Amino acid sequence: MSQILVVGSLAYDSIKTPAGSVHRTLGGSANYFSLAASLFAKIRVVGVVGDDYAESDYQLLSSRNVDMTGLEKVPGKTFHWEGSYHEDMNEAVTLRTDLNVFEYFNPRLPNSYRDSEFVFLANISPDLQLKVLEQVENPRFVGMDTMNFWINSKITDLNKVLGKVDLLLINEGEAQMLTGANNAISAAPLICAKGPRYAVIKRGEYGFVLYSKEEGFFMLPAMPIPTVVDPTGAGDTFAGGFFGYLASRNGNINFHELKMACVHGTMMASFTIQDFGVASLQNITKRDLEKRLTEFKRVISL
Repeated sequence: MSQILVVGSLAYDSIKTPAGSVHRTLGGSANYFSLAASLFAKIRVVGVVGDDYAESDYQLLSSRNVDMTGLEKVPGKTFHWEGSYHEDMNEAVTLRTDLNVFEYFNPRLPNSYRDSEFVFLANISPDLQLKVLEQVENPRFVGMDTMNFWINSKITDLNKVLGKVDLLLINEGEAQMLTGANNAISAAPLICAKGPRYAVIKRGEYGFVLYSKEEGFFMLPAMPIPTVVDPTGAGDTFAGGFFGYLASRNGNINFHELKMACVHGTMMASFTIQDFGVASLQNITKRDLEKRLTEFKRVISL
């Protein structure tokens, strides 16, 4: 089975939405990604946590056979994010960010991780993303995420990373910021002109746009979920479902498989938004996923 390496944050989030609120629930890009992708493939995680990281949260990853050899524990507090959602559930308002031990994160790959075939560089500083790529020997497929802060503050390093990856997964607002385009359709080719062969632009409740330099566009709506509890981590869950599916396909990387990877990413994200934090991902099974895929096929069929 192919191995997926993910580098990103492991965090505690305090979140308020119209559905309620939670304090210090488990979050972070690497957690969302790992829990989603581990349904399909073996995951290797690189990140840092403080000494307040709960044993039960280690056990959750362990129960999903996530390799935590690359997870560093250091004195101090784990990264904490506080945010809220109001009328627009596609856009979080950040109230507080406590980087804590994440401020000094310096990703170091164990030797056993260097042969990883699939690599996902979650939303961290682009200079750290570059550092990770220098440590991976010969990856078959590399994807990355980024955000408005890095686009505004570290565009030179970000462009270097874009020249070294196969895929950028990014939300629509950030795609427009990165390219200067005014919509996802015009942004996607401009993203690929920077280096990636593929771009996936995540559009929240409106689904996604997949673009290939060779094949052009593919797009679908999101799975209709009447009650959205918490959209935090939906994009990282999408990435986990995407990479997990792709790694499970015996190394087949073509446009059809990328389409199906997007569909699986969409399905995994549709579970995440139904509860706070990673709660919906903790007990999800392949049977749950297959049932939702069947429902989604009815939604999109003619």
